[in-house]
Amino acid sequence: MSDENPSQLIDAKIEGLGDWRGEVLRRVRGLIREADPEVVEAVKWRKPSNPAGVPVWEHGGILCTGETYKDKVKLTFARGASLDDPAGLFNASLDAGTRRAIDIREGDAIDGEALKALVRAAVAANASHPPRSR
Repeated sequence: MSDENPSQLIDAKIEGLGDWRGEVLRRVRGLIREADPEVVEAVKWRKPSNPAGVPVWEHGGILCTGETYKDKVKLTFARGASLDDPAGLFNASLDAGTRRAIDIREGDAIDGEALKALVRAAVAANASHPPRSR
């Protein structure tokens, strides 16, 4: 395990992608940070098949994750099913019980204001329903 901090690990993942997916991840990361300056970055689920892990943004629990695939960047909101999405950003995991996701493909426009509104709503949802103690 590396002694780098999570933000550095996310920087390295973005740089390592070296294509449109890195640019999308960089853009959504910036929007998440704008929406919630107190957001905490983490990297989870590191394993041999994905040594860079998955970028995760947290505030009172997981807000969203940023997974990269060959054909998309997937932002999964942990409490997405409970969030208002007036701009209709959620386009994946629509049948999931709790989460919802946004699949961003090469060339897709990102509605920055709508994404920031979703992040703020996710922060509010976490604040009103803190994670249970284990």
